Amino acid sequence: MLRLVIPKGSLEAQTLRLLEEADLKVRRGSERDYHGTVDDDRIERVSILRPQEIPLYVQDGLFDLGITGRDWVAETDADVEILTTLRYAKTGPGHGTRVVLAVPADHPANSAKELPEGTRISTEFVQLTTRFFADLGIDVKVSWSYGATEAKVPEIVDAIVDVTETGGTLRAHGMKIIETLLESDPVLIANRTSVADPQRRAAMDDLTTLLLGALRAEGKVMIKLNVAPEHLDEVLAILPAMKAPTVSQLSDGGFAIETVAAKRGVNRLIPRLKAAGATDILELPISKIVP
Repeated sequence: MLRLVIPKGSLEAQTLRLLEEADLKVRRGSERDYHGTVDDDRIERVSILRPQEIPLYVQDGLFDLGITGRDWVAETDADVEILTTLRYAKTGPGHGTRVVLAVPADHPANSAKELPEGTRISTEFVQLTTRFFADLGIDVKVSWSYGATEAKVPEIVDAIVDVTETGGTLRAHGMKIIETLLESDPVLIANRTSVADPQRRAAMDDLTTLLLGALRAEGKVMIKLNVAPEHLDEVLAILPAMKAPTVSQLSDGGFAIETVAAKRGVNRLIPRLKAAGATDILELPISKIVP
């Protein structure tokens, strides 16, 4: 039913991992294949292409659904519907990226508006950068970069616009960030004609639920335990919860408790629960959380 395209390159591994955790594993003959299938009748086929191209391919109806960066939707100015933001990056979940303006560390400018007319800027985000400086009323010279953008400063260009997670690579190359043009995460985008089709839209909503459920479950575990009535308040005071722990009465007068906790720190939580009087403590993995 749905033709899905996902990003090749830095986001590829994390996107494939997310799909697998959402029970939408992409099957390919080899890791070099650009096309694959999913054992789900809501997905007709999957293609793996450069994220820069995906917004326009989805806009033009070559695909119903795609995952790409918000930065590339902005750069291409594609007419697509953004169904949801998927907060992950090449290093894992929860890490957003930024499209930033960087100059040599000794450059006198500390913001974009301080750059002089005629400043030479190298970037993959030519349209985004051009529009940004046009809005500031500064006439700069923007040139396309085919890679190794930071290596072109200062001999070839005066500044660069590049994407970064932490800014570490830019600092390592003797540069400082003076402006953020755009904060970006992967987004799930859809072709507007496909969205208008009720059957396709229902399938898109299903897939959105699965993907977001898998992301919400990242780094979380289920904690289950039993506790006697005299220890209930003490145990509840220790337990974390997304909303409130689930407490059920047991036939022997005690209580069974379930809650969701961050995986990080559970090695300290479990001994504290035991010391507070909890028994039969279980730690269970979670694949999805759907509110």
